[in-house]
Amino acid sequence: MIPALIVFGLLFGRWWRSALTLAALGWPVLLVASGVEEVGPGLLAAAGLAVLNTAVGVLIHQGVLLVVRRRRTS
Repeated sequence: MIPALIVFGLLFGRWWRSALTLAALGWPVLLVASGVEEVGPGLLAAAGLAVLNTAVGVLIHQGVLLVVRRRRTS
């Protein structure tokens, strides 16, 4: 599910704080609700990986925005 979180970061990279927070809270809830993971220490690791994967998408989004803005001003 790494690509799903990267795409989530790409789509919502403009609101990076909200995207990272939602990934940290929403991904573990989704894992527990779907029965993939049980509540325990592994859930904290899943939340951390969700934030890292979403951060990759956010960084790509922010990088594209930076390039577009610089091209417009030049």
